[in-house]
Amino acid sequence: MRVITDIAGRPEGVTATALTIGVYDGVHLGHRAVLSEVCRQAAGMGVASCVVTFDPHPAEIVRPESAPHLLTDIDQRLELLASTGVDLAVLIHFDEARAGESAEDFVRQTLVGALGVQLVVVGEDFHFGRRRQGNVALLEEMGAELGFAVHGHHLVGPDGADALDEATVSSTAIRRALVEARLADANAMLGRPHEMRGPVVEGDRRGREVGFPTANVAIGPRMLHPADGIYAGHLVRATGERLPSAIYVGHRPTFYSEGAATVIESHCLGWKGDIYGERVGVTFEHRLRGDQRFDSVEELIDQLQVDCLQAATLLQHE
Repeated sequence: MRVITDIAGRPEGVTATALTIGVYDGVHLGHRAVLSEVCRQAAGMGVASCVVTFDPHPAEIVRPESAPHLLTDIDQRLELLASTGVDLAVLIHFDEARAGESAEDFVRQTLVGALGVQLVVVGEDFHFGRRRQGNVALLEEMGAELGFAVHGHHLVGPDGADALDEATVSSTAIRRALVEARLADANAMLGRPHEMRGPVVEGDRRGREVGFPTANVAIGPRMLHPADGIYAGHLVRATGERLPSAIYVGHRPTFYSEGAATVIESHCLGWKGDIYGERVGVTFEHRLRGDQRFDSVEELIDQLQVDCLQAATLLQHE
């Protein structure tokens, strides 16, 4: 997949496209249904398939007080987009100027002028442009004038079929499921285990002291943490090596008072090594229990032994 960041004019080699537009945070099943349609239509038309996406999330500019925390950082998002088979990703830096751009100008200058759009495929509920005034109806009206077709794609549910209103797959629904400790629901909508990425940093060595050394993964402040608790999953190294892990998300209430920072710690089952400074992924595949405070370190150790055995059992049967 070619990534284009400069659309001041027509990018070299881009003549005509079938495209979709959106943040695509998470690249979930609903996103993949739209992207699959874009790729299918582009192949039939003999044009490039393209996704137009934005960084940072537009809400961080237009309503920063209520902007959502993210499911994927930009590198992970581009990697997931590439896995769909789309030819081009146009990454637009979203700032105040973009926020003030009208839907009509965006269509004329970016979609038609820079990308030679022949077909736009978006979800039925798609909105864009200043104050979200653009929608599928506007695209259809402008397409009739400027020579491109528009397909408003149906919304999908976790099974990939047409969604009922209350069961639409969306980034918002996935975020809600993660913070409500409904990991299985979130993963079903994503079509894969939720994953967070960051460098392994020096911690306070509490895990090592109690016999369960952990990799402390530093996550960016804009990323969404799943609900506090214990999970089974994998630590994924840059080499592709996947280490079965018991994963902790929380504030370590046995050792710290309220207000402590949230940490993500991965105890790699049956593995020892030094990965400080390495950028890794942490996949959340099963939720084992919620976080809790123990009256003694001995009680914590006993529970950690149970957690690790349960995580190993679950991961062995995948």
